[in-house]
Order: sequence, then C-alpha cells, then structure tokens
Amino acid sequence: MSNQSDVQALDSLAAAYKELKAEIGKVIIGQDEVVKAVIISLFGNGHSLLVGVPGLAKTLLISTIADVLDLDFKRIQFTPDLMPSDIMGAEILDESRNFKFNKGPLFANIVLADEINRTPPKTQAALLEAMQEKSVTVSGVRHMLPKPFFVMATQNPIEQEGTYPLPEAQLDRFMFNIPLDYPTYQEEIAVVKATTSVKNTELRNILTGEKILAYQQLIRKMPIADNVLEYCVSLATKTRPNTAGATDKVNNYISWGAGPRASQYLVIGAKCHAAISGKYSPDIEDVQAIANYVLRHRIVRNYKAEAEGITEVDVIKSLF
Repeated sequence: MSNQSDVQALDSLAAAYKELKAEIGKVIIGQDEVVKAVIISLFGNGHSLLVGVPGLAKTLLISTIADVLDLDFKRIQFTPDLMPSDIMGAEILDESRNFKFNKGPLFANIVLADEINRTPPKTQAALLEAMQEKSVTVSGVRHMLPKPFFVMATQNPIEQEGTYPLPEAQLDRFMFNIPLDYPTYQEEIAVVKATTSVKNTELRNILTGEKILAYQQLIRKMPIADNVLEYCVSLATKTRPNTAGATDKVNNYISWGAGPRASQYLVIGAKCHAAISGKYSPDIEDVQAIANYVLRHRIVRNYKAEAEGITEVDVIKSLF
C-alpha cells in the first residue's frame, strides 16, 4: 500500500468483516461461503444474485445483512403484474395541483429484489438502469439513487412456470451469482432448534454507509501485481469459444463466453477477498476463490453440454 494510513484502513476492513460475519451468524446458521461472497460484493460495490431452492434463507440472509449495516433497506416482491412505476416511483398531483415525484422502493441503500425472474421485461429493464447508472429516469427527469446502492436479488432455479428469464445484459450487471445449497444435517438441526422456540436476537449496527463508501475506495487503491491482473484477464478470455486462448472444453461446450466486465469483477473480487483475509495485495489464489461467482452466469452452455450434463462450474474448474 502507498502509506501507513491505507495499511491501517485495510486492517480495519478485515476486522470489520470478522465483526459482520459474527453478527450475521447470530441469525444465519451455516452458509459461511455465501455470507462471505455477499460481503465481498458489498465492499466491491457490486450487486449479487442469490440462486437457491425455497427455504434456504435467501431473503432472511439479505435482510439480516441490512440489519447489521446502518443503511436504508427496502424489499420488493417481484410479481408478473409489477410495473416500472411500482419500483421507481411516479409523478403525482399534490394538494397544490403541482406535479411531485413520489419515490419508489428503489430509493434505498440495499434493495432486495425477491424472485427477480417473476417480473416482465419492462420492469426488469427499469431495474437494469438503476443497477448500471445508479439512477432512474421518470418523465424525462433523472433522479439519482442514494449511495451506497446495492441490489441483492433472489431466484428460484427449479420453478420456471410464470417466470421471465433474466436477459444476459442484466445478468452481466450482477458482480456475483451465488448458489445456495441445502444445509448439513447438523446445521439443519441447529436451524430447526433456533426457529421453533422463543428466541429474540438483537443485532447491532457494524458499519455505516460512509464507512462502506470509504472501504470501496480503499479496494480500488489496493495494488495488484501485473501477473495477477493478467491472470484475471486470461481467465475471462479463455471462456470465449473459438478464440486464441479458448480451451478444448470451452470450444466443445460453450456458446458464448464472459465479456470484459468479468475481468473487471475478477480483479475487484480478488482485491476484496485478499482484504478480508488480512492481505495487502491479491494473489492468484484470491482470484480462484471468487472466479466461480463471477463467471458462472456469464458463460452460456451449448446443447452438447446440456446433453452430456456438463455444467458451467465444470468448465470454470477446467480453466484453472
């Protein structure tokens, strides 16, 4: 790092991560890697998509994270009849018969987009602008969203009836695609004990919005060796079929590879992973630790891969 104050700030970031994880652990049992990935995306100023079957505490996890951060939190339940104005807000006529913009639930620091694939493309497009531009446009007027701004979306991978698949452009705006799996036997026992008795857990605020913004800038200032940065770009370019760096597995099983945004998020994610681990610069291990979250929703399998049961994760592992 360039100076001692930056080193101390990185040390405080690593300490804040441990506090956050401990506080979240009061409510969320297990799912350590998921919690870690979501916190990394927060420090990296990126949005997260949590994918898992019902009952795995996706919504509870996000609301718990909002509780331990001193941030404004809003939850939007996405449905097939949800309109853009329902999430962005709309102009209304006030008592003085003047038009006044009434802000929608997108105007929050953390927005939970619950079952995001249940809403039609028009509303998904409105959310896409908010995710990319950190603003919404209503009646030709641009309204800036508060900082920091995070969209944490959930998606059920097994129920496809009445859903609208997310377009690739919107998937690309998510820094991480985080899969949730069933808890272990012992974790499920602990979950059932905790949720079938009278237990009130009070959570304390760990970080403010100003502190999170400062940490996001600190991550940007964090140095990265040229060989690690080149490894990130190489990893992303290897996923593109019929290019110079593509592997045989990619050429055989992938239709489309990851774009340049993947390279950017691999660098940012690796920096965040290094920072919360107490390191002052990322290495290749940090890149590999977050590569699956960055790449799995940015590569598109072909029919051959589906027929042979080859998953995106199988292809990503082969790149290492």
